[in-house]
Amino acid sequence: MDNIEEDIRALQLDSSAEDSNLMPNENGGKPEESVVPDNVEEAEDSNMMPNANGGKPEESVVTDDMEEGKEQVTSASASEHIEDEVEGNMQKRHLNVVFIGHVDAGKSTIGGQILYLSDQVDERTIQKYEKEAKDKSRESWYMAYIMDTNEEERVKGKTVEVGRAHFETENTRFTILDAPGHKSYVPNMISGASQADIGVLVISARKGEFETGYERGGQTREHVQLAKTLGVSKLFVVVNKMDDPTVNWAKERYDEIEAKMVPFLKSSGYNVKKDIQFLPISGLLGVNLKTRVEKSVCPWWDGQCLFEALDAVEVPLRDPKGPFRMPIIDKFKDMGTVIMGKVESGSVREGNSLLLMPNKVQVKVLAIYCDEDKVRSAGPGENLRVRISGIEEEDILSGFVLSSVEKPISAVHQFVAQLHILELLDNAIFTAGYKAILHIHAVVEECEILELLQQIDPKTRKPMKKKVLFVKNGAVVICRVQVSNMICIEKFSDYQQLGRFTLRTEGKTVAIGKVTELGA
Repeated sequence: MDNIEEDIRALQLDSSAEDSNLMPNENGGKPEESVVPDNVEEAEDSNMMPNANGGKPEESVVTDDMEEGKEQVTSASASEHIEDEVEGNMQKRHLNVVFIGHVDAGKSTIGGQILYLSDQVDERTIQKYEKEAKDKSRESWYMAYIMDTNEEERVKGKTVEVGRAHFETENTRFTILDAPGHKSYVPNMISGASQADIGVLVISARKGEFETGYERGGQTREHVQLAKTLGVSKLFVVVNKMDDPTVNWAKERYDEIEAKMVPFLKSSGYNVKKDIQFLPISGLLGVNLKTRVEKSVCPWWDGQCLFEALDAVEVPLRDPKGPFRMPIIDKFKDMGTVIMGKVESGSVREGNSLLLMPNKVQVKVLAIYCDEDKVRSAGPGENLRVRISGIEEEDILSGFVLSSVEKPISAVHQFVAQLHILELLDNAIFTAGYKAILHIHAVVEECEILELLQQIDPKTRKPMKKKVLFVKNGAVVICRVQVSNMICIEKFSDYQQLGRFTLRTEGKTVAIGKVTELGA
């Protein structure tokens, strides 16, 4: 038996010189391959690890006579290699893209289709979802099941939470934030959009559906206004369901939707020429997403497909050397306290000491995870999970901010803000004593208007001289705001993402604003 094994090994070593897939051994000699005895075939898959020298994966098979020391060295160097590989991959820029729009416009279906086209989901999973959707008599929902993972979302066919997923194009790593379209879940949509760099506004071209989403009470309008307020500087308006029998890729329908949307986008503060791009697509069939639509299907479209447009988008760079700021959107226990958030400014490394505000608790960074990968450091724009020591999970709330010790973020009860009143309920007047819910980055807090300081003239954009006691819809006013609990915010001029906010009451957005001064 021993002789046979030696013969096999000799044969393998002879052929290994020609085989480009084999790894050089640790001493820099000829390549060698681990022999896989019959009884450890199952271990093969689980023990694949990249080789420390940066080559292809090498099978590390655990045999009885293997020395434990060698095994530890291999796994340590392999894990270091994985981290280096991940950090190399992080050289690609990272963007958060939020999918917004009216309920049933097809946001989750497009998200699912993007993941399928970028090979993030295998064929077997798709077949499983197709069967599940068919059993619920909802055949066209199967792509949405990739993004809508919980049972409630699948039964209703409505997204409730903000779904997250990752895909890559040639130059960019993207995180998809699939926001809910239903008006009951707008607060969830706000938390998704506040983390986004760019937005995809999904509009249904189906007869009647665009009109429902766009008219008063539809979510298309509110979502666009919120996206602009929350810092989504670039917006792709994708006209979905172009394959629908009521549309059939008709240019007239596409032009009609574009003509109605452009004036509204302008009034929401977007520069239509620079910041807006319209695209016709079919989310269900995946047309014009990864590859351009064929002329036989849509002869009049000469523009880019969605992947090309997303890859080419230009967004302002953040400062990796600035003071560290990471608003916390979630926390949980996993071998210690883990917090989740998006880095808005600065960089973080393993071992850093940081300050958790507004508690002023000093914490130490034990581990950093970007997407699903462990990394040693991360810069601005990344979505991270950070394991920290020095505080218990129950002492952290959403809206707390992890910040640098040298320059911590301000924690305040009051601030001065410039507010743009959108639409007050039942023609109410906006005056001192007005109460609403404040949404700023991940903070959701009750607030009260203490006093109106000045009204801004919409034409000259300068403060009016006369004293202001109340304002109505459409007014721009500078006022002092008080919150019930201490919150972490920054001036809009210093950190836009941490200084812009919305005011909502009874499920409706009534005003949008930016912080101009921080008070006590």
